[in-house]
Amino acid sequence: MKNRIIILYLLLISTSCAFAQEVVLRGKITDPEGRELTKATVGLGLRRVLSTNEGFYEFKQAALGTVILEVSCIGFKTRIDTIKLTHTINTYDVVLEKKDTNLENVLVTRQRKGNSNAESLIKIENSIMPVTIIDRRTIQLMGSRRLDEVVKEQTGVAIVNDVGSGSRSVGVQMQGFGSEYVLVLIDGQPMVGRNGGSFDLSRISVSNVERIEITKGAASLLYGGDALGGTINVITRHNITAPQLYGTVNYGTNNTLDLSVDGEAPILKNKGSLALNTNYYHTDGFNTDQGNIKGTTAPPYDSYGAQARFRYRFNPHNLLSVMGRGSMRRSFMNKDFGVNFQTQDVLDEYDINLSTNFEHIFNTRWKSMTRYYLTRYNADMSVTLSQGDSLNQTNFGQILHRLEQQVSYSLENNLDVISGVGGTLETIDQNILNNQNSITSYFAYSQANWQLFNHLEVSGGLRYDYIAKYGWRLDPSMALKYKILPVLTFKAAYGTAFKAPDMRKMYQVSYNPAHNNMMVGSMVLRNTINEMMEKGQLSQYELEPVYNEIKGLTLNAEMSKSYNFSLIFETLNKKIRTEVSAFYHDISNQINPVLVGQDIQGNLIYSYRNNAKAYYKGTEFSLSYVPVPNLQFSTGYQYLIAKDKTVGDEIREGGKYYAPLFDPIGGTVNYNPTAADYWGIENRSRHMFNTRVFYTYQPWDASVNFRLNFRGKSPFSDKNANGYMDRYDTFVRDHYLVHAGLEKKFFEKNMSVRCNVENILNFIDRKVPSQPGRMFFVGVSYNLSDWR
Repeated sequence: MKNRIIILYLLLISTSCAFAQEVVLRGKITDPEGRELTKATVGLGLRRVLSTNEGFYEFKQAALGTVILEVSCIGFKTRIDTIKLTHTINTYDVVLEKKDTNLENVLVTRQRKGNSNAESLIKIENSIMPVTIIDRRTIQLMGSRRLDEVVKEQTGVAIVNDVGSGSRSVGVQMQGFGSEYVLVLIDGQPMVGRNGGSFDLSRISVSNVERIEITKGAASLLYGGDALGGTINVITRHNITAPQLYGTVNYGTNNTLDLSVDGEAPILKNKGSLALNTNYYHTDGFNTDQGNIKGTTAPPYDSYGAQARFRYRFNPHNLLSVMGRGSMRRSFMNKDFGVNFQTQDVLDEYDINLSTNFEHIFNTRWKSMTRYYLTRYNADMSVTLSQGDSLNQTNFGQILHRLEQQVSYSLENNLDVISGVGGTLETIDQNILNNQNSITSYFAYSQANWQLFNHLEVSGGLRYDYIAKYGWRLDPSMALKYKILPVLTFKAAYGTAFKAPDMRKMYQVSYNPAHNNMMVGSMVLRNTINEMMEKGQLSQYELEPVYNEIKGLTLNAEMSKSYNFSLIFETLNKKIRTEVSAFYHDISNQINPVLVGQDIQGNLIYSYRNNAKAYYKGTEFSLSYVPVPNLQFSTGYQYLIAKDKTVGDEIREGGKYYAPLFDPIGGTVNYNPTAADYWGIENRSRHMFNTRVFYTYQPWDASVNFRLNFRGKSPFSDKNANGYMDRYDTFVRDHYLVHAGLEKKFFEKNMSVRCNVENILNFIDRKVPSQPGRMFFVGVSYNLSDWR
């Protein structure tokens, strides 16, 4: 009995010693030629480390048993291995295979592949369309404060005003597609809430953004019809290695103040993490039309935002992530138009986003992610005269529920497959004259990227959509990538998509005080007009003939076919990369606003109808060059033709657009037009160009940058009222926007001081109410524990 007790006692001691021992995992990261890989991201659970200059990594306080090791590095395929730790000190070396991602390198000074979008299994490098990635360091050096300031400096991307919806309606445009065809996402989940069809990117702060992924061209296979023209995916910070408190303040012209505080820490014995972000933004607005309007053309506003994310890894195979985000913005704008007509409008808007993601890793090949997302957007706008009379008050609320199940399969160096199935429920709570206030849809998709041969990779996918009242549709996509030479790659892609009319175009009724017009959804047009007639606000004599043509008609879904061809040259040392591409987007049943009449006070009434055909075609060129370390140069150019096919057809066939061209300035009738006299769709520039230079002088810890953006002239309004844009109409003149910045770091790089000058040439145009004049900003950032 005594011997048993002694044996048991010795076993307890040895077991305790084993648990008390510090378990270490270390190793070396190399490429297939045995060269050490520096700054590779190595993940063990929620913990992340970077490999040293000699390629070594090390984890202390690891746990005995089975663990999953994830290793990634720019230019190499991510590797995920399941290993078993059985000793006090464990050694595991990793060899990474090279992979050409064909991503446009937009000054990615320190891309953290290990901090990829942890909320989705979709890999951006597998996109069949061109991709631009902007990393956190580039955003910091640009001195950017809101999302619109970042994306507007990218090739083929423009921030434009919807001139028919007023100065508040500011959206993004890519390769000719307007804002309503570009899906804005945060961590792979869609944002809602649009003004006049435009999603205002200034709603989103970039203070806690890890990187921004921009897909140009049809991304509908994975994201649905709202991504007909592309996506802007904002990836926020996920991976947390140590407690940190990070603060930033920027102040500048127009009394603009941007204040952000970020905090994060590992919790629950490093199995979990918690990250918090808060942001406050204020601006006094500005006036780009001082000769005609007193007040502001871009409204003053105060914006408040906060985001929290909790992540917990139960074991090497299961990870839970919960995120909550909320923002509020209040803007107040006075306008004095003269002749005793002054307006005051107040817009209160808020949005709430909640998401839950559960990831399960079956093995090194199979992964699963279950995603639920809830977002609500609410906008309350009131417009009054200075005398106190109310012109209009509208309240619009939108809720989106989205449930998705993703499954991925990866066969190293050969095959990547992503599949998903899910559904959405979208509702509005605006008071409308129709019982229908929700849309239910279901979807399923699958895309495979297959390395068929050493020099050939093919991609193929299929998406199924079912939308209530619009039935179902299958949309295929396909692409191939062929490496002609080690430094030269050819890529071709084709994709189709369809987009059903959104809730706004069918049910929303809104008033725009800046242009004295009303937008009425197609499904409520008849009832709205009848109600206005009953109240004596409208007579049948104020209605256009088109009203009888479209009243009661259901809008058809829009269809698109997209083609893209690219030729990519990249030197083996990665110092030079250039890409030339051609794109063509063929759109049918495009939905556009149409004038249906005016009320007895002269306010214009618009609704929506389908136009038969449109197309956007053009070319893009991009070049990035790193001549010496810490010096980066990039440039890009886009040529774009955007036209409605029906206009050219009517002119050629002698139809309604064949009337002689009229010069409203000279007052003369010139000649009957040809199809070449049709300029194109409003707000599209044929030429866009940008160039950027970033330089860091390491001995001083100082960085400077210079950025130039050119936008060619774009048609603004139909001055001679012939129904299409020609040379005699009103244009926004071509212009340059020049920016420069300087940053200096102090206190072992934990503190950064930045000075930026924007729009140095002081371009101002009343037809571009969203572009302020010359602005100066100074900013200070302080990091209590540097994670970069």
